[in-house]
Amino acid sequence: MNKKHVLIIFGGKSGEHEVSVRSARSIEENIDRDRFTTHVLGVTQDGRWNYGETIAEITDEKRVLQPSMQILLPSENEGATFSIITNTGLEKLSFDVIFPIIHGTNGEDGTLQGVLELSNLPYVGSNVLGSAIAMDKVIQKMICRYEGIPQTKFVWFRKEEWGKNPTTCIKEITQELTFPIFVKPANLGSSVGISKVKQAAELHHAITTAFLYDSKIIIEQGVEHIKEIEVAVLGNSQPEASVCGAIIPRSEFYDYETKYMTDDIEVEIPAHIPADVAEKIRKAAIQTFTCLNCSGMSRVDFFYQTETKQYFLNEINTLPGFTSISMYPKLWQATGLSYTDLTSRLLELAIEKWRDKQKLKYTY
Repeated sequence: MNKKHVLIIFGGKSGEHEVSVRSARSIEENIDRDRFTTHVLGVTQDGRWNYGETIAEITDEKRVLQPSMQILLPSENEGATFSIITNTGLEKLSFDVIFPIIHGTNGEDGTLQGVLELSNLPYVGSNVLGSAIAMDKVIQKMICRYEGIPQTKFVWFRKEEWGKNPTTCIKEITQELTFPIFVKPANLGSSVGISKVKQAAELHHAITTAFLYDSKIIIEQGVEHIKEIEVAVLGNSQPEASVCGAIIPRSEFYDYETKYMTDDIEVEIPAHIPADVAEKIRKAAIQTFTCLNCSGMSRVDFFYQTETKQYFLNEINTLPGFTSISMYPKLWQATGLSYTDLTSRLLELAIEKWRDKQKLKYTY
């Protein structure tokens, strides 16, 4: 069997750049070498593209290094994914499937997916529409509310509204929600820019912080006495859900430092929750994945209130963390799918989705 050439795209102009580098390194280290050969394309934090055969040659410990060559974007009819301008001329690079693992801005929001659609090559994960609506927490929650998926109350507003009249914004928040609340950038993940707010005096700082990372923010009702439940979803038209896992951080909440730096959490896999509740949450995860037009993979996060046995959708991540300590691969491992087999399955799903698309007619 001929090995398929996989291009891992990682890094990115995002607050989650370092997380993406870690995810890419884990994929490179654990991919099935009998079936796949890897190549890497790192995106620097200022948006430049750097190609290499291994992650080590184009990164330092945490970041993608500046490129020494110029990379051209793909063209659908060239028969190659990317072209590199070198000292000796133009070199074309061909790949069988793309594994994008840029978390957050420009990588998880449909932007990169649009570029990959132009290449007409298979790629892991949701398409432009699914990526875009899942990335925007406001749009995501509006659609899920229409679908009847349980979630907490929220308000949102843009940076312009805050700049014109912060007093009105704070008044709306305090009228609609009760403390504690969470202030978040609308289009970011890995808990970047998120603050837990316990009193009105903390609101101004939390909102200002969130606006450092996005021009739109969402403020969500906090829920006390909860477990954070995560479910990994895998598939295209017939998605499957993993067992439920629970995150119990020892910090104030499951923030960036806890997720990726200190690992100061207790993890329950499977989560210690009633079996009937776990099944309802797994079904809600698949419903969320489907109604938001997702494919390939997603991690769907919920809050479970232990006293009332109620659960609430927190958010969905279409390109979740893929590091050695990330919940997405851990959940599938507990469900019976190893990290290596999971990676292979995602690449297979990408090719399946691409083949289905090739059957569509583009002339009339």
